[in-house]
Amino acid sequence: MDISSEWTREAGPRVEASRDLDASKVQAPGIIERPGGGFRLFYTAVGPGRPYPECQGYILSAVSDDGLEFSPEPGIRLCPCPDVAHMSLRLLAPSIVQLADGRFRMYIEARGTSDRPTVITSAISEDQLEWQHEEGVRLMTPDGLGGPRVIYLPDGRCRLLACADDYGEGGRAGGQRNGKHIVSAISENGLDFAFEPGERIRSGQEFHDAMGITAGQLLAPSGPSGAWTMVYSAWQDAPAGRHVPIHPSDPSTADTPPEELDFAAASIAADISGFRSRIFQAMSEDGLSFGPPECIVAGGGYESDELDAVHAEDMSVITLGDGRRRMYYAACDTAGRWRIASAVTGS
Repeated sequence: MDISSEWTREAGPRVEASRDLDASKVQAPGIIERPGGGFRLFYTAVGPGRPYPECQGYILSAVSDDGLEFSPEPGIRLCPCPDVAHMSLRLLAPSIVQLADGRFRMYIEARGTSDRPTVITSAISEDQLEWQHEEGVRLMTPDGLGGPRVIYLPDGRCRLLACADDYGEGGRAGGQRNGKHIVSAISENGLDFAFEPGERIRSGQEFHDAMGITAGQLLAPSGPSGAWTMVYSAWQDAPAGRHVPIHPSDPSTADTPPEELDFAAASIAADISGFRSRIFQAMSEDGLSFGPPECIVAGGGYESDELDAVHAEDMSVITLGDGRRRMYYAACDTAGRWRIASAVTGS
C-alpha cells in the first residue's frame, strides 16, 4: 500500500505506560492547547490502579511545553460511573473544545456492559483538570456510536463526527457487525445534536477498512484549495483461517460478568490476532461528501519492530503556531504494547 509523504512519523512515543493507572493499556488521545501555553494530551487508559474492579477505562492527561515531551499528571481526569448504565464500565476517545465562555467541553465514547450500545456523552470543565459529567446522552443509535470528534463550523454551529456500528437488520442482538461508518450531527449549543443525512465515509469499501472505521476528524480548509480534510483510522480484517479471540466489547460476550473479565488482556489478545489498522485522509469540497482515501500513517506489519507496527488509529490532530499540523494517535506493536505516537506535516 502506498503511503503519502505529507505526514512524517516522529520518533519515540509521546505517552506510554508509566504507573498503575495506565500500566495495562494506553489509547485514544485527544489534544488541546493549555490556557497558559503548551499542550495537554488526554488519553484513554486502564491499569491495576483503576477506581473499581469492573472499570475498563478512564481519561488521564499529560502536559508538554513543546508537544513532544509529555509528563503525566496525577489522578484521573474523568471516570465512568458504575451506577449509570450507559457509562458503567469505560470512557474513551476524548475530544476537547473550548467554549465561548472560556470553559472546556469534552465529548467521550461511553460504554456500559457489552449488550448495550455505546453512546456519546460530554463533560464540562473550567480548567481542563476538574471535569463534571453533563447529564444525558449527546448522541446515540440502536447499534452504537464511538470515537467522537468535534469541530466548530464557520457559521458557529458544532459538528460532531462519530463512528456508527452497523449490525444490519438483525440489530446489535445479532452479534455480527457489518461495518462501522463515519456519520455526523449538528448542534447549535453543543448539547442537542441532530443527525445529518447519510454517511460521511462508509467502511467496507476496500480490504483495509473491512472491519470498520474507529475515528474520523474533520479538518477545516487551510490552503488555497479550500478543501475539507477527513482524517480517519480504519481496521483491516485478520487473514482467513487465523484464530481470532472474541473482543470483550463484542455483544456475544454479554454473559461474561465484568468482574470476571480481564478487559485489557482480552482486548489486546484480539488486537494482535491478525488485524491491522492505519490512518487515512480523504478530501471534500463541502465537508460532507468525500473523495477516495490515501494512506498517511501505517506501520510495517507483524514482521516490524516499530511501535505502530500493527495498529495506528484514533488520531487527534492540532494545528501548530507555524501552520503545520501534528497528529497524536494510538499505536500498537507486535507485543501488544499500546502507546501514543505522533506524526507531523511539513517536516
